[in-house]
Amino acid sequence: MKTTRDIEEQYQVTRQTLHNWINEGLLATPQKDWRGWFSWSEENERQIRHLMEIKEQQNNQTIQQTAAEKLKLINRRYLGSKQKILNFIEDTVAKHTSHIHTVADIFGGTGAVADIFRAQGKKVIVNDILYSNYVAYLTWFGNEEVDYDKITCYIHELNQLPADQDNYVSEHFGDSYFSLENARKIGAIREHIEQITDINEREKAFLITSLLYAMDKVANTVGHYDAYRRTMDSFRPIYLRVPELNHNQNNQIYCQDANQLVRDIKADLVYIDTPYNSRQYGDAYHLLENIAKWQQPEVTGVAKKMVDRKHIKSDYSTKQAPLAFDDLIQHIEAKYIVVSYNNMAQKGNGRSNAKISNEEIISSLEKRGLVTIYETPFQAFTTGKTNIEDHKELLYVCQVGVKQQKTMDKADYAMSAINYTGGKYKLLPQLFPLFPDQYDNFIDIFAGGANVGINADPKDKVFINDREERVIELYELLAKTPKDEILAMVERTISRYQLSDTKNKGYAFYGLDSAKGLAVYNKEKFIQLRNDYNQGVYDEDPLKPIVFYVLLVYGFNNQIRFNANGAYNLPVGKRDFNIRMEQKLIRFIEALQAKSFVFSTKDFRDFDQIGKDDFVYLDPPYLISTASYNENGGWGEQDERDLLDFLDRLHQQGTRWALSNVSMHKGQENTMLLKWAEQYHMHILDYHYNNSNYQSKAKHNKTQEVLITNY
Repeated sequence: MKTTRDIEEQYQVTRQTLHNWINEGLLATPQKDWRGWFSWSEENERQIRHLMEIKEQQNNQTIQQTAAEKLKLINRRYLGSKQKILNFIEDTVAKHTSHIHTVADIFGGTGAVADIFRAQGKKVIVNDILYSNYVAYLTWFGNEEVDYDKITCYIHELNQLPADQDNYVSEHFGDSYFSLENARKIGAIREHIEQITDINEREKAFLITSLLYAMDKVANTVGHYDAYRRTMDSFRPIYLRVPELNHNQNNQIYCQDANQLVRDIKADLVYIDTPYNSRQYGDAYHLLENIAKWQQPEVTGVAKKMVDRKHIKSDYSTKQAPLAFDDLIQHIEAKYIVVSYNNMAQKGNGRSNAKISNEEIISSLEKRGLVTIYETPFQAFTTGKTNIEDHKELLYVCQVGVKQQKTMDKADYAMSAINYTGGKYKLLPQLFPLFPDQYDNFIDIFAGGANVGINADPKDKVFINDREERVIELYELLAKTPKDEILAMVERTISRYQLSDTKNKGYAFYGLDSAKGLAVYNKEKFIQLRNDYNQGVYDEDPLKPIVFYVLLVYGFNNQIRFNANGAYNLPVGKRDFNIRMEQKLIRFIEALQAKSFVFSTKDFRDFDQIGKDDFVYLDPPYLISTASYNENGGWGEQDERDLLDFLDRLHQQGTRWALSNVSMHKGQENTMLLKWAEQYHMHILDYHYNNSNYQSKAKHNKTQEVLITNY
């Protein structure tokens, strides 16, 4: 049996053959409709009969196929359609909102998002500035009763209308947006709909919607009506299908400017999906607007757009977008505001770039409540001029009326006294707002510099754990020894080895300046200190942790690194125990002595006494990077698997946890981590935006920090 495509190809070949015969003078110029031809030779008559049989066979097969499948709301192409991320939107709203009974989709587009909530039995308020979309909303969200049998009969009748007369559509859009025959058919169908008098508003919308969707299937375009293809390649005859019938109650449908609408409605959740860039939807869908309203206006230009389109222009596609967005957000009456946007800020060509920045969205939403951001990968629409990588759709969820947690600068947090590679001090303003408000114990399993643990505020204790015993020994000494004694021990060690003391003597005393640093003066003295430490001179001395600390202070970049034999092996650095270092140490000591700490050096696999009401924070070595403290014996794939299994077990027992990691480092992705994290929540962190947990990154940036949580 021939497929529809086989029939279509055969029909086109036959039609082209007849066209060639006419051009070559083998056939007389036909009348308006080839079916009126007569006085043919037997061969010509056979050819035309064959053509008629093919067309009838094609139409019958199309009818059989479409009769079995009703027209669905999602059966159309649309710029910015959320069809591919509907599950992401539905899941995010389900997990992060509650008690939702009414949902307003105020930039409705296709209505696909609103339909999620309609299917859940919620009251839907749906709006769009385009009348063609409003008509579709009447079809699928309308409350009026529909005589479905009558609608089915009318659509069958519309499909049978002859297409043998020119009309408004064929004269303006034939042989451009549509084949001439389809354009004639569209005009005939639309005019016939206007003549039907025994239908209500929603039933009329069923007929117009069926036509608009059918037009989309045969349009000679790439999915919108900003332009048409130069070569006509869509000859498939138009065919209308019967839209699915939804039985609704109490829905509200509007065709208004969204900024005005929100002043008159209220909902539990308002979903916002504004235009993203300079592409005006009124320009992209002018032809559907034209057919839907059927006022047969004057059209202009190659694209044949309506002359007057001011009423369907959007500020969201202009430089006024940030102001319009802020005005919109401040006038919404709802418990939740959910905003879809993307990270196209400067990725595409000029028309594709987003008109509202991430910072502007967050700023407007934070005026109304607590904001959390979620993301999912998404393939951006382009005109083929731009190669866009790492494109993501973002979902900003604002809980209206809920105060943001106190925003703290880095200066508000205690800072570790040691410079531990991968330390999270810079990220603390982003991490702590993502942590739970209350928990019994804070368990920092890979404490490192302990920047996170010393700033935690549990009901009971803070557990500081790290496999590096020398670091934990230092913390234990600092936590139990008066700070004056600690400072005296540091001073004695510096004096014993005659290391520089710019805190008291300044750079001029040593004939040096800050730019040159102190390495020349301290080099030999530092090497002696390092040798004594590595050779065990202080192994039995209570001063050993302080000697270790002084090594870090005078060592290169104040870092920690040991060779395969466990010896400290960094060279001398440029700085010494200056005023800044002294203040860091004092504040660190005060933080350690202000709370109840428990110190340990266990492997994470040995933690088996974690309670359901504890909170676990983990900042392990990163699988796709190597730090100085992780060079020997490193962190392998089995360690990573064991850690992820460990977190899964904690999740199963109901314990909350947060995992710091990197999803990308020097262009390499941690695919194991990313796949595993799909079941949890991933927050993208950025050093530059303290009030945000998202900032788009180019794919090959050096590092992309993430925080993965199970709550």
